[in-house]
Amino acid sequence: MIRIAIVDDNSFLISAIKEKLSFFDDVRVKHTALNGSELLTKLEDDHNLDVILMDIEMPVLNGIETTQMVKQKYPQLKIIMLTAFDNDENIFNAIKAGADGYLLKEINPEELYNGLTETLNGGAAMNPSIALKTLKLLRNPINVTNKKDKEGISLSKREVEVLEQLSKGLSYTVIADNLFLSPSTVRKHIENIYKKLQVHSKIEAVQKAKNYNII
Repeated sequence: MIRIAIVDDNSFLISAIKEKLSFFDDVRVKHTALNGSELLTKLEDDHNLDVILMDIEMPVLNGIETTQMVKQKYPQLKIIMLTAFDNDENIFNAIKAGADGYLLKEINPEELYNGLTETLNGGAAMNPSIALKTLKLLRNPINVTNKKDKEGISLSKREVEVLEQLSKGLSYTVIADNLFLSPSTVRKHIENIYKKLQVHSKIEAVQKAKNYNII
């Protein structure tokens, strides 16, 4: 039997998660809580659990603070962040706080169940987009002070692809060939990238994109 606690400040979402888990006979939801403080109180009464599914953005005590406190007191408990947000700062802080996995709330029941069993077997539940961001964080450790600057930068998917090619030192013609674009379109994308990143050279553009974990 997998014993679960669900922590989320939205009771509708708690119900939705419970419904997803109801398909599996070996899962039992023991606790639900609307914030970290409420969870800690419930754990004092009964911490005979396996996994906590933890939201991040909550009042009173958020998911990252709660994860840190739970891991200090009950290190045997596994914690999977279950959140709508996959931004770099949240991932970085959740991992630092001791989270054992990181899944997005839109996950389907089977993947959620697989994430639970994988984590209990010593793995780390992580959906593909989070795993990719985590790899980027490892390559370029985040500077959280850049968060506000980063929020002002919005590159399109195609611009990011061009920038990734540019970072490999490839010429405009090779980039055009790789991405099935014309060289003039590549040039236009690069002009837009320079404007958005507020830089004046290829080296600056690549460096800034790496600093902000865009590539």
